[in-house]
Amino acid sequence: MDGLTEAKLRALAGERSFRRGLGYVDAVSGVEVGDGWIRASVRGTERYEVELLLGARRKPAGTCDCPYGQEGNFCKHLVALGLTVIGQEASFSRRRESARDRERGLNAWLTGLSREDLLVLVREEMAEDRQLRRRLELRAASARGDLAEVRSRVRDLLDIGPFAQYGFVEYADARAYADQAGQAVHAIRSLTASGRAADAMALARETIGTLAGVVENIDDADGRLGQIGVDLADVHRESCGAARPDPEELAHWLVTHALDDAADLTGIDPLDYEEVLGERGMAALNRRVVDAWQANRTGWAEKHLMQRLAKSGRDIDTVIAVHAADLAPNGHTHLLIARELDTAGRPAEALEWAERGIRETEDLADVDTALVDHLADRYTQADRFADAVTLRRDHFTARRTLLTYRQLRTAAETAACWPSERENALARLRAEAERTDTQSTPVLVDILLDDKDIDSAWQAARKHGAHDGQWLTLADHSRPTRPADALGVYLSLAAPLTRQTGNHAYEQLVSLLLSIRDCHHRLGTPDDFTAYVTDLRAAQKRKRNPMRLLDDHDL
Repeated sequence: MDGLTEAKLRALAGERSFRRGLGYVDAVSGVEVGDGWIRASVRGTERYEVELLLGARRKPAGTCDCPYGQEGNFCKHLVALGLTVIGQEASFSRRRESARDRERGLNAWLTGLSREDLLVLVREEMAEDRQLRRRLELRAASARGDLAEVRSRVRDLLDIGPFAQYGFVEYADARAYADQAGQAVHAIRSLTASGRAADAMALARETIGTLAGVVENIDDADGRLGQIGVDLADVHRESCGAARPDPEELAHWLVTHALDDAADLTGIDPLDYEEVLGERGMAALNRRVVDAWQANRTGWAEKHLMQRLAKSGRDIDTVIAVHAADLAPNGHTHLLIARELDTAGRPAEALEWAERGIRETEDLADVDTALVDHLADRYTQADRFADAVTLRRDHFTARRTLLTYRQLRTAAETAACWPSERENALARLRAEAERTDTQSTPVLVDILLDDKDIDSAWQAARKHGAHDGQWLTLADHSRPTRPADALGVYLSLAAPLTRQTGNHAYEQLVSLLLSIRDCHHRLGTPDDFTAYVTDLRAAQKRKRNPMRLLDDHDL
């Protein structure tokens, strides 16, 4: 049905939920089929309501009110319904066609009713459904432009009280709250349609403020309130386009809103109002943005708004001035300025800012590594290979890691000076290791391994120590040429694993045993390995999993 398959269900749910869903197929009941949807109840710990959404042009999806489903997951109950659909595909296709026939029949019946009969029907339904009555009352107030009534209803719709427990709306209730908030958006939009655009604009602003004030108290994991915020922004912009408010007042509100936390909810961009603001409004907007930034040059919102305006006018110097007024101590802002200047076709200035960022960073161990990469690339592109090596050397000296060593190696190889650079770098690391510098010792071993200098890596590990992972890497690299040394490492690493439990430990142990066997084979001492494994089996005989793994690998 619409291409639904077990493979698609498994991909949506994951292997675990899919397997569990197999056991719930018989618990599916009360199936209803519509055009693009199938609903049912599934008996689990409780009875859960499940809806599967299907369509020829979309990926299957669904909702379930079980705890796992309410977190947005495709749960085992949805799997059970999907399997039911697949198993009864012919029946469901007929039932869906029947549902379409019922829908067409209902539409035909409603179309044939007289105005008076429709009114009677709606009144009867309103008497039975309180929520329907409230929705229709709100629409009526919006249509007749009753601002006081609409405002009152909107405030009621945005009240989290009926949904909250201890002041917080949980995920399970957030959808219902978002549906109510959506009704508020529709009501405000209707005011514009009824010729009350100025009232709609004012009410949209009030609603944005109200919703922003409660959104932190709602579990909006699905992002429904975020969409409500976007819809409110659209309604506000539409109402401004119809009402044509005073440009300077609108500019003032837009800047105030952009600097407020409510901007995170709506995503309103003042520049989207350029046509409504006109020349006078845009001038006022620019003045207010500049004033806000000058009053708080380190504020994120102020900087973002100032840069947004400057970039829209292609004023690169203002963009740089905003960045330069709040330079980060690690050179990150210098990098942003360099990239802006590169994009603007001003490479000399870009290079100067990048070099300044390196100079002004007090400790290169804390520098933004992207700045080092940027400047090294620029040096290389300009054939300034010696400068690239110096930069990479200084960075490696400050931050002794395998990555910075590799970057130094690349730069020095390009400059044809790697042998001497390598000798100096290793000399510094060895000198630091002699002073029992805990940072240098493991890095030294890693670097020697990366250079494939296995003999030197063994010497460093024996003299200064190494961690288990490094010893294992050394042994793996050395097994063909130094099987005795490798054997000692493997036996040392295996010993503590024989006292541990758990499949991960058992798998590690077996892997080491295979390496130990290979070492004994190379040394010509297979009988020693047989004796070792015999003793190990005797000690592990009560543990089924390790014994099974030993058998699987013929150990």
